[in-house]
Amino acid sequence: MKKTLTGEAVGEVCLELSLLYHAGVAAGDALALLAEDAVGEEQTLLKEMARRVDGGATLSAAMEESGAFPGYAVGLVAVGEGSGRAEEALKALGEYYERRARMERQLKSALLYPAILLGLMLVVIGVLLVKVLPIFDDVYAALGGRLTGAAGGLLALGRWLDAALPLVLAALALLAVLLVCYALCPGFRGRVRALGGKDRGSKGASRTLASARVAQALSMALASGMTPEAALELAGRLVEEDAPAAARRCEACRARLDGGDRLGAALREGGLLPQAQCRLLDTAERSGQADVMMERVAVQLAEEADAAIERRAGRVEPALVLAASALVGVILLSVMLPLMHILSAIG
Repeated sequence: MKKTLTGEAVGEVCLELSLLYHAGVAAGDALALLAEDAVGEEQTLLKEMARRVDGGATLSAAMEESGAFPGYAVGLVAVGEGSGRAEEALKALGEYYERRARMERQLKSALLYPAILLGLMLVVIGVLLVKVLPIFDDVYAALGGRLTGAAGGLLALGRWLDAALPLVLAALALLAVLLVCYALCPGFRGRVRALGGKDRGSKGASRTLASARVAQALSMALASGMTPEAALELAGRLVEEDAPAAARRCEACRARLDGGDRLGAALREGGLLPQAQCRLLDTAERSGQADVMMERVAVQLAEEADAAIERRAGRVEPALVLAASALVGVILLSVMLPLMHILSAIG
């Protein structure tokens, strides 16, 4: 079974290769040097890639044959090699995957505490429903009453949870296993994300991130001398797996180019890039600097996507706290208020 590198490992390999390229080291020698410092399956992978490159294969071909690199990385390196800018392509990939790894660490850090807090709050709520409410029901029965309304419904829920406790624990254990697999297994994570269907990359931060990847691919393709039509076709192929919606927008933009639109107008009307960036591209295209401006647009969109993800993660914790606190408050009030009325009547 071929080893698939994680995004962080792909970024490290690409960044180190770009540094070695900058120092004038050939691709095969660069891979051999990286293999000396690697261990295990990664070392075997890099040695095999070095052997293929020494045998006449290009770096992108060796990456593709290894099966360890994502199609986006392979395609961008191929574009860089075709334009004589392999070093720049590798550096861009290294920065992209480094930024993505940093964002994933930030997300894990931002979501870990809320997840623990949610788990504790669910335990508290479960104890209230299963253990505490029956005690209040006994108190009401001793006073000649019973829990009704919301409190009665919660009591019934607590009794059901108590009876189904083995099944609930089994479900929670399965959920924990799935979460661990999602966090540690890239293949499983990819299959789960694929459940999003054709709408992946169609809105929110995912759309901005997909647009940034498209802009990066377009800048490299345009710098290599490709026509805008060919550049859009390549960009669509590179993002088709992770963001099918972005790939469809690439196809729509290409159709507009075939209809005679300029690149900036096609990207704007096709909804591939924001209008502000498209206006900048219009100006840059007239001065022959479309690839340079596209690279700046890619950086801007990546920063916007990072900021959007951070904002979304920052809203998770207060939302969980408010929801759990409100639920605990409802449980307590539904029990305590009727009890206070009974006690006041007795007094």
